Amino acid sequence: MKQAYTVAQVNNYIKNMFSQDFLLSRIYVRGEVSNCKYHTSGHIYFSLKDESGTLSCVMFAGQRKGLAFTIKEGQHVTIFGSINVYERTGSYQFYAREIVLEGTGRLYEEFEKLKRELEEMGMFAAEYKQPIPKYIRRLGIVTAPTGAAVQDIRNIAFRRNPYVQLILYPALVQGEGAADSIVRGIETLDRLGVDVMIVGRGGGSIEDLWAFNEEKVARAIFDCQTPVISAVGHETDTTIADFVADLRAPTPSAAAELAVADVRETINQLGSYRQQFDQMLFYRLEQYRNRLEQLRNRLLHAEPRQQIFEKRMRLSDLENQLRQAMEDKLHWCQNQLALYIERFHGLSPILKLQQGYSYTEGPDGRVVTGIRQVVEGDRLRIHVTDGIYTAEVKERQEITRISEADE
Repeated sequence: MKQAYTVAQVNNYIKNMFSQDFLLSRIYVRGEVSNCKYHTSGHIYFSLKDESGTLSCVMFAGQRKGLAFTIKEGQHVTIFGSINVYERTGSYQFYAREIVLEGTGRLYEEFEKLKRELEEMGMFAAEYKQPIPKYIRRLGIVTAPTGAAVQDIRNIAFRRNPYVQLILYPALVQGEGAADSIVRGIETLDRLGVDVMIVGRGGGSIEDLWAFNEEKVARAIFDCQTPVISAVGHETDTTIADFVADLRAPTPSAAAELAVADVRETINQLGSYRQQFDQMLFYRLEQYRNRLEQLRNRLLHAEPRQQIFEKRMRLSDLENQLRQAMEDKLHWCQNQLALYIERFHGLSPILKLQQGYSYTEGPDGRVVTGIRQVVEGDRLRIHVTDGIYTAEVKERQEITRISEADE
């Protein structure tokens, strides 16, 4: 009996054949969506069919971040992914990684091609971007005259600054001739000399916004001498005009807020500046006033009459101090003299003599202070207050005194 294989072996073999086929690992398939189901896990299961066959497809939840629309029955789509075998059931299916609506894929390829070409030319470079002036007088708008975009711009601009003049160029923004109309609007407003220009429209599909992906529109924006704010579609929409413009706004309303400064904030800021200026002016005047007062005082102090007056006052003070010092010195000298006089009174021999004392001179003229200096028969001269008399020593009598030591 010949060798038999298990079902798992057969399925695995077929799976390996699919995996080794390079064409099946990176393939685009176009068809109509049918039997579409969104699973609770986040996976999308559907079939892709045409007039002659059906292909089972699945897009796992991890791949859905690149899906820009909701898959519905009957849509014609182009899918990029790989074909492989699900071994459990032995069936093959398409594992989708990217899905684009039919017609969108071609436009997307053209968009990417033009984007690469213009980027290589340097038209997206930051050094070519013009700054948006903070305060403007005239705002140019290139958009459809009846769309919601122009109404949003008008309302917001009037609310922020009713003194800004709005100049609308009514352009076609969709369909045949839209790109040429947008280019004429940009060139016209640029020649008119507006301060800032908003070029845009409301949201829509890639086909609706395609006029803003045309190369002629991109070059018109790049060559424009007026700063351009692009405001095409919603926040998630991106066009070539957004890359070339000097500033991109996510919506027309946001473009109006970027182009027109809020006059109320400006008025409040001017009021704040005025208050600061008044405070600085008051502070500076106060400084000058104090400085002037200091100079005036210095001038008064340096005036000759003031100097003479101050010198006179100083001289008067010194004169008083000198007089007081002289009086104090004289008084002190008088006191000292009185003390000396009293001392001299105590030492005066005349006063001693007046008190009954006298002093005696011996024969040799010396003062006799003791009994042993004389002998009997010596003639002595005795001085008293009113004269001198002579006496002769008849007798000596010695008196014994008790000394303090003996006591």
